[in-house]
Amino acid sequence: MGAIPTQRETASHASDAPARQDADGARGGARTHATLPGSAVTPGAARALVRAACAKWAEEERPGTEHLTERLADDAVLVTSELVTNAVVYAGTDVEVECRLEEATGALVVEVRDQHPSRAPRGSEPEVPYETPEHGRGLRLVTALAESWGVTYRRGAKTVWARLSAESDTAGDEIAAYAGREALERGLGVAEILAPEPRRAERDREWLGRGALSFLAEASDLLAGQLDENLVAALAGQLIVPRLADWCAVWTEDEAMGRWDADGVSGPGVGPRLARVWHCSENRIEELRAALEKDPPRPTDGLRSGPVPYPWPGGALDLREAHGTALAYRLIAGGRPLGTLVIGRSGLPRFPDEVTGLVEDLSRRVALAIGTARQYARQATISQVLQRGLLPVAVAEIPGVRSALVYEPCDKGGPSGDFYDVFPAGDGRWCFAVGDVQGKGPEAAVLIGLARPWLRLLAREGYRVADVLDRLNQLLLDDTTEAADAAARALASGRPPGPGDGPQTRFLSLLYGELVPVGDGVRCTLASAGHPLPLLLGADGTVRAAARPQTLLGVIEDETYTSETFELGPGDTLLCVTDGVTERRSGSRQFDDADGLATALAGCAGLSAELIAERIKRLVHEFGGRPPEDDLALLVLQAE
Repeated sequence: MGAIPTQRETASHASDAPARQDADGARGGARTHATLPGSAVTPGAARALVRAACAKWAEEERPGTEHLTERLADDAVLVTSELVTNAVVYAGTDVEVECRLEEATGALVVEVRDQHPSRAPRGSEPEVPYETPEHGRGLRLVTALAESWGVTYRRGAKTVWARLSAESDTAGDEIAAYAGREALERGLGVAEILAPEPRRAERDREWLGRGALSFLAEASDLLAGQLDENLVAALAGQLIVPRLADWCAVWTEDEAMGRWDADGVSGPGVGPRLARVWHCSENRIEELRAALEKDPPRPTDGLRSGPVPYPWPGGALDLREAHGTALAYRLIAGGRPLGTLVIGRSGLPRFPDEVTGLVEDLSRRVALAIGTARQYARQATISQVLQRGLLPVAVAEIPGVRSALVYEPCDKGGPSGDFYDVFPAGDGRWCFAVGDVQGKGPEAAVLIGLARPWLRLLAREGYRVADVLDRLNQLLLDDTTEAADAAARALASGRPPGPGDGPQTRFLSLLYGELVPVGDGVRCTLASAGHPLPLLLGADGTVRAAARPQTLLGVIEDETYTSETFELGPGDTLLCVTDGVTERRSGSRQFDDADGLATALAGCAGLSAELIAERIKRLVHEFGGRPPEDDLALLVLQAE
């Protein structure tokens, strides 16, 4: 029994003997096999298993690999993919996949074993007869393989298997019989055999009558969770092909630059972009894409979303697909054209009305998903621009001081509530600040955009640490008072309060300090307003709080703030953090419970500023089982 290339090695069990006898008949002989356990089975994983197994067996020159051609391996990959897709994706069952190489004949045997054969497939009805087929290309292949070879039943398991050999270029007589002798004579492989049947309208109606509503519901759930328009376009193709069409394409348009005028002529700027192309046969996609890019859809009926005829790209397809029908659907959301969806099916003079109606419903959902994704992208871009404008480009270098910064906003798409700054204030002074504002997003951006410039302005005007906090506190309260007065005037006039009329209480916790190089050290003056207290790590390894607690900014009018002054000697380190560090949770515990932050800092004695910052960050991340749920910022200042 050979080793399995990418998964696990299994031994022959007595319970497996009937299945092997059924699949291999009297051929017998040694076999090399690879198995994918049920918990890991996806179509992609199954394809990877077969490809890796064939490559490994050929590399090791196992007996039988002299018959293992590249085409045979490709056919085995495709058969495996379709079997698993039907079981896992369409039927919703859990399966185990096995691929075996017969050393005597070089044939590949693929088995898909259902461990729960009595469990009803997802969405099935008990009264549906066994003969009722699902009309996807994969299920037709499964039916052909099952009829040509067999289905093995054992206690607690049901196996569908296929044996592919190099005896013919069509990967076995069982597939050739399914495709017809014409396919054999033309030398077609499995990918070509899977081309759609020309007459299937009646079966489409049968399927649509049973599953259209559930299909739309599942499609809506799938599309609603996507915030990338390219991914939405890709999902649209996967939903449509091969269930509803042989191929489809999605064009997207820029809402301002790529619109069409009343005569169907592209407006100025960038026109429609062919985002995705899907075909039931993967080797047709590139040719189809090239043909479609030459002739993008040109709708002439304004904002109508219904289907209109689209020229059949026969030159990009083979002889069996030289004739067919294609339809274009405008993707419209919120009265704005976002693109076009085109579907095509060969061998039909027209699409059944049931299909066109279902695709029209699906196209509306695709358009809404694209619109939502674009709105999210715009908001994310605005937030990123705000974030870049609210924080310094770089931390200023302070003579005689090494600094290190860690800044991790929880919401990657918008401004966080934490901010920091390190800047020169003139007269040999450098100032630093670490703050946390009330709220997140635009509300946080407004307050940071108010506080940070004022900090710099007051510091450069010569105000000392405590005076800066006094004036910033008054600034926040004045803004709140003005908003409250505006709301009162609105109520007195009898009109509803507007967006800016109500009181907007704004809180700000802030650690603010000033550094002045003196002699062999650095003089530090700082104050904490409702902020986690800074910790001072001495060169001897002792840790103490470097400030006393005071009230949040923006809470009490006429509050008087005080500051602390001390010297940082060579090797002394000042650690400033936000509550994303101290209040990091693990169950009911917080990181700073029982002086956890001071204990962590004490263990950093002798380390550089950069290593201290990295260690504290790592300890904070490791403290909880999940990623941090709050913004995280810490600043390390170390006297050299």
